[in-house]
Amino acid sequence: MNPVLGQLQQNLMVALEARKAQLRAAGTRLFDFGLGDPREPTPPFLRQALRDAVPEVSQYPSAAGPPALRQAAAGYLARRFGVSVDPERQVLPATGAKETIFHLPFAFCGGGDASTAGAPGDGSASAARRTVVMPDPGYPTYEVGARFAGLTPLKVPLTAANRFLIEPEALGPAVLDRTLLFWVSYPHNPTGALAPRDYLARVGAAALRHGFIVVSDECYADIYFGAPPPSMLQVQVENVLAIHSCSKRSGLTGYRTGFVAGDADLVAVLRRLRSHPGVASPDFVSAAATAAWSDDAHAAERRGIFARKRELFLAFFRERGLAVHGSEATLYLWVRVPAGLDSAGYAARLLEAGIVVAPGTAFGAGEGYVRVALVPTLSECGEAIEAWRRVAA
Repeated sequence: MNPVLGQLQQNLMVALEARKAQLRAAGTRLFDFGLGDPREPTPPFLRQALRDAVPEVSQYPSAAGPPALRQAAAGYLARRFGVSVDPERQVLPATGAKETIFHLPFAFCGGGDASTAGAPGDGSASAARRTVVMPDPGYPTYEVGARFAGLTPLKVPLTAANRFLIEPEALGPAVLDRTLLFWVSYPHNPTGALAPRDYLARVGAAALRHGFIVVSDECYADIYFGAPPPSMLQVQVENVLAIHSCSKRSGLTGYRTGFVAGDADLVAVLRRLRSHPGVASPDFVSAAATAAWSDDAHAAERRGIFARKRELFLAFFRERGLAVHGSEATLYLWVRVPAGLDSAGYAARLLEAGIVVAPGTAFGAGEGYVRVALVPTLSECGEAIEAWRRVAA
């Protein structure tokens, strides 16, 4: 067995599924706010785009993706952020954000050769530049990908007091000089926090000063409830890669499609990598993704549904005296557990009442919180709140 597997925390959903299955078998109705997989139907025009693109003869897809998909992604970036990118050189389709996040460190880690003198863009990393800075709590795949690539994760604690931001200069020049990848994740999973544009500018300036790559996970950029969140690409493109996904924006979680865009030299390295593991999306999935990135109305409609769910829960949490931190965007609410309980204990208590939430510790340094993913339908959310009211504390 690869020793890295033994170093990793068991996947959250794997750990929850056994108890969920027992409760279902016993007749308990479950309201599942654990995995971020919304129940709203995939928009009909996207399903139709997929159907229409299923070919009579199935053939291998290109790792670079169809030109129409790259052009649609570039068009989305132009409309949403006012960012102009070359779809041929600066956009690369991906088989979902998770695949990109996992594989990306392999493109720049030097293949385990510590003697390689590396620099961002040449596809290698020296022994002195093998640190991957990431938020804690954060999406677990940041750490998983780094470890499998033989890199060293540096998990930086996020708290409400530091506005859930990793200030680069607070890490010190010695750390930044050995950093290869610096993950930013805004809107942030699991806390739902936002980053102001001036913060992204500080990260970008540090990347140019110290020579590391900024990887910006922007998969929740279209699920917001105030001003639209900025993209790292609005600050700079040099030394930057931004990851986008159709999963939450368009209800295509099961289709596994997204894209990465940014610095042309870095995108070229990723394109070379992706030709090897065979992870290209089928062309009929790419057709649905092309339709999704070409349309903003369906994303706005979904955002409105999440907003109504969010308001229901925020009102209930105020009534219950439960503090909510971050939670300015995404489909997640970062909820402080009642006094005297820890994250796992409160999640277990809710689970026995049929309410599935993720303990904050599933994302790293999230003790004292649970993450509530606004996944069930609006009517189911109302029923779940009534069940939650019956839970002690």
